[in-house]
Amino acid sequence: MTPLDRAGLLPDAHKVPDLLRPGLKLVFCGTALGRVSAQKRAYYAHPGNFFWRTLHKVGLTHERLSPTEYPRLLDHGIGLTDLCKAHYGNDVDLPAEAWNAEALRAKITEHAPRHLAFTSKTAASVFLGRPTGQIALGRQVETAGETTLWVLPSPSGQARRFWDEGAWRDLAQVVTASPEPS
Repeated sequence: MTPLDRAGLLPDAHKVPDLLRPGLKLVFCGTALGRVSAQKRAYYAHPGNFFWRTLHKVGLTHERLSPTEYPRLLDHGIGLTDLCKAHYGNDVDLPAEAWNAEALRAKITEHAPRHLAFTSKTAASVFLGRPTGQIALGRQVETAGETTLWVLPSPSGQARRFWDEGAWRDLAQVVTASPEPS
């Protein structure tokens, strides 16, 4: 497989499908695959990303999964998607046309998870239509139909100075207190 540039249009050979189905208790939504995730064809695949270790640490998974095991999240009632499915790279490198909040709204309407958690303020900002400075971490007052919205600090290594596990723990507490989806 040819190495990828820093950012760009996502080649078909590097696309990672949404992990969605009706009845999920939680869906995580990032902005786009990073270069390493696109190269490895797995969500949150950069070794410096806190996503997989945090899922396990806060109790959303019973074991620490590796990025390549991402389809197993469905066994935990958890799904994955991104706002930018056709591009990869850091948020700052994504073109304006890459962001597709309407496609995400349609997916959430169709699959109706109990909770949708954005793994960055940037993703939440695009979906909610307001600046990141006006978005607090944690549970939001807005919903997407019956789906509760959450904003979490980015688990990316590049966002380490903003890292706070508190909102992740709060989400896990609510999600694990709910009965399992049928």
